[in-house]
Amino acid sequence: MSFEQRGRMPLDYQPSALPGSALRFRGPLDVDRGPAVVCIGSSATFGRFIDAPFAAQLDKRLDLPVLNLGVINAGVDVMVNDPAIAANVANAEAVVMQITGAHTLTNRFYSVHPRRNDRFLGASAMLRTIYPQVDFTEFHFIRHLLSHLQMESSDRFEIVRTELEIAWVARMRKFLNSLALPVHLLWLANRRPDAVGGTDLAQHPLFITMKMLEVVGQDAASLTIAAPLADDRHDGLDGKFFGPSEEAAARMLPGPGLHSMAAGKLLKHLSP
Repeated sequence: MSFEQRGRMPLDYQPSALPGSALRFRGPLDVDRGPAVVCIGSSATFGRFIDAPFAAQLDKRLDLPVLNLGVINAGVDVMVNDPAIAANVANAEAVVMQITGAHTLTNRFYSVHPRRNDRFLGASAMLRTIYPQVDFTEFHFIRHLLSHLQMESSDRFEIVRTELEIAWVARMRKFLNSLALPVHLLWLANRRPDAVGGTDLAQHPLFITMKMLEVVGQDAASLTIAAPLADDRHDGLDGKFFGPSEEAAARMLPGPGLHSMAAGKLLKHLSP
């Protein structure tokens, strides 16, 4: 069915800025309502293609204000290093932190863009040693890079993957232990964390396993899983709003059904 037949129109996300940050958050953004529940994460938290993301639903149902500081294509690096996010997290009553892929953070093999964590900046000497035949100037996105590395050598790729998993767990645990407030982890995705395919680089969040979640979950207040049941299909394009060239991206992100599931489950942890 074509975009025109569906009659969909892209959403106006009302991009909003915060002092000290070059990022754009979903608006309207009111940071002056006092201590809040702060939601940090990537495109799913931002609510890309979704009219009422889980943060907006929580804001209507909790006594505390809920601040959506999700950023499109963000990884752990954005959530940890952005000054505006850090300032609001420091003043929060509680934090909801979306689980993002292990590939979108700077590590011993490559560096990512500080604001667009899905973008590749450069390879380390270590990665160049492992893959001496690869011209790293050809890559702009992390998934494209990883796909090429996997194709070049599945054995050497496992070294890279293992490093990314170790780096993600270490970065998450360091962040969680640096905060003196409850952090509620949220898995919001079209797959369950136990549905892991080792060679599928199209998965979201990439490389994250249930075992990794159990490790970082020890340092969090709670872990919420909002994902399809084993025998259910995810909600595809139903209830999503997107432009003519955005259909592929819209399919990959969770739909309104999973956002409602996330909000309902998080309420149990956030309500007094």
